[in-house]
Parts: sequence; C-alpha cells; structure tokens
Amino acid sequence: MSAIPPASFFSHFAKIEDPRVERTQLHKLGDILFIAVCATLCGANAFTAMEEFGNSKMDWLKKFLELPNGIPSHDTFRNVFIAIKPEAFTECFLSWVKVLNLPIKNKIVAIDGKTSRASGSKTKGKKALHTVTAWATEANLVLGQVATEEKSNEITAIPKLLQMLELRGAIVTIDAMGCQKQIAAEIRARGAHYVLQVKGNQEHLEEDIMSAFAALDEANPEARVAQGLDVYETHERKHGRQEYRRCEALPVPTTLRNLAEWKDLTSICRVARIYDEHGESKSEVRYFISDLSAGAKRLAQAVRGHWGVENGLHWVLDMAFDDDRNRTEAGDAPANLATLRRWVLSLLRQDKSRKGGIESKRMQMGWNETYLEAILGLD
Repeated sequence: MSAIPPASFFSHFAKIEDPRVERTQLHKLGDILFIAVCATLCGANAFTAMEEFGNSKMDWLKKFLELPNGIPSHDTFRNVFIAIKPEAFTECFLSWVKVLNLPIKNKIVAIDGKTSRASGSKTKGKKALHTVTAWATEANLVLGQVATEEKSNEITAIPKLLQMLELRGAIVTIDAMGCQKQIAAEIRARGAHYVLQVKGNQEHLEEDIMSAFAALDEANPEARVAQGLDVYETHERKHGRQEYRRCEALPVPTTLRNLAEWKDLTSICRVARIYDEHGESKSEVRYFISDLSAGAKRLAQAVRGHWGVENGLHWVLDMAFDDDRNRTEAGDAPANLATLRRWVLSLLRQDKSRKGGIESKRMQMGWNETYLEAILGLD
C-alpha cells in the first residue's frame, strides 16, 4: 500500500522531499502529513492534538496507511514541521488550487497580511510570523501565500506572491501598505486589474485625490456630471445594525502629480461608510486608485470584497484555529502551520454538503469518518 492514496488530494504531498536523515525515519513522511491534515480538519490545533487524533483513529487510518511503527509522537510532528521547507509545502497547496481551475476573470482577489502574534519571542529575539495571503473573496479560497517576519516586509512579499499566481482578468485589491508603483505595474504585467487603497505613504497622492474630490464637493451638479463623476450607494440593515456606503468614482485628474509613474492609472474613488457599532454611530472615508474605468458600482464591490477578507479569513483563523494564540516558534514550523491552517480552511470553505460554520464542520468530521473521507476525496 502506498503511503499516500495516489488519486486523492494528498497526492500533492508527493512533491515534498523528506528533510530527515534516514536513521530517524521511523514514520513515513506521507503518513505524518496525512495524519496532520486529517487531525487539523477534525479540530486539532497543536502537535499534541495531532498525536491524540492519530491514536484515537488508528483503525480508520490503517485503511489508507501502513503505519509500521504506529502513530508518530507529537515531537515527531513538531520536528517534521520545523524541518520542511515552507516553499515546498506551499507549492503543494498551489498545485491543488491549480487543479480546481477556478474562473478568475472579473473576480476579486484580496491580498492582505496577518501576524500570528504568539509565534514570536522577545526573549529569543524571534519576530512573529507575518503571512501575506491572496484570498479569492467569492470562492472563499486561499490562492497562495508568502511568509515574512515583519509587516513592513509586505512591500517585498507582495510581488513574490503575485508572481506565484495566475491572475489574468482578476481584480486585485490591496490596502495602503501595497499602494506602490512597482506593485501596480506587476499586477498589470500579470494581466490583472488593481484597486489600491491610498494613504499618506505615497508623496502627494492622497493629497491630490482629496483635493480633486473637495473641488467636486463645491461644484454644481452639472459640473460634477461633466467631469465624469459616478456614484453608487448602498443601505444595509443586518442583526440590528445599519450601514450606509457611498462610493464616488472619477476619471483620474490630469493634474495628479506623478501620474505617469502609476501604470495604467485610470480612475480614483472615495468611499464613505457610516455604521453602528455597539450602539454608537461611526464613520470613515477611504480613497483608492485603479486602472479600471470610473464605474462606482464595480469599484465599490471591489472595495467591499477586500474588507471581507478580515471576516472570511483572518477572523476564522483566530477563532477556529487559535492562530493568534499558537506559540509554536521553532524553525519553519510557524510558516508550515500557517499553510496547513489556510489549506484546511479552504477545504472546509469549498464543502457545501453540510450547513453550519467552520467549527461545526470540524466537529462533524471528527465524529463522521465518511464525511472526512468525502472531503479528502477518499470515498
């Protein structure tokens, strides 16, 4: 029997080279990774829980694995995750995403970073892991990721991430950290469109955009129409909360300084949001640039899609997977665990056979081996 069912999702693991010396290979690498992913799907968030899952599911695991030396210990799981090269582990994930062959044209891909705060150690001089992720908002799927040691490194991590992905026709959204001329150029080189948030990190850019909209605020309605202003508004009421959004899009003014340095820059937009939070009314205004035409509805949808990455990805990683509280620090284990959690979350998001949230699905998989097999493509 092969260590990994060749026709299954886990055939992608075959690309990983075993980092261990031969005398320490008491357990097959495929077995270790197979158990780790199954355990994480069923609610395990730590190496000790992976071992406990393996011992409790020994009979079921033997349907697929030989397990010549039984279940690996939690130290074995830990040592393997420390030693595996993160690039190789990420490549396994990317090969699975490519097999899905998701339509990407006109779809929103949000690129955003998240820090796993407990993965660092001040006493050991180790910085917390910061992961930059590409999130397909409508598919609820992680397309790829790059790990760094600091949030400030996002500027160099984003181009690497873009080069890993097939993005032709997609709309890539990034917050103000990624509003860089070279990043806009790389997105266009990949055949994608960009919607980038603007703040004061680019000289004169925010100032000039704010001035353009301020001038329109003072203009009469006819002048606003003549300058190509387009407006899209939404009003929502959910769970007792109200939210109003107004997106104003405008063809890029020729007076914008350094305009030629921004690849294919075509439009600017202003998004105002008024909402209730804990009974208190709050508001915010954000500015964006894009190579798309000045269509307010399309730009508003892109901006809204990017904000969704917080609830669809980051919040779930913290609440369901204890990402912010996991104290794994050694070697490449934090980066590999980050990949594993995003991989599992993507699998769970793709499953439409069960109702309920991520935690509910993980519990059901722990109880129902048939459900687990179906998710893994083993049925």
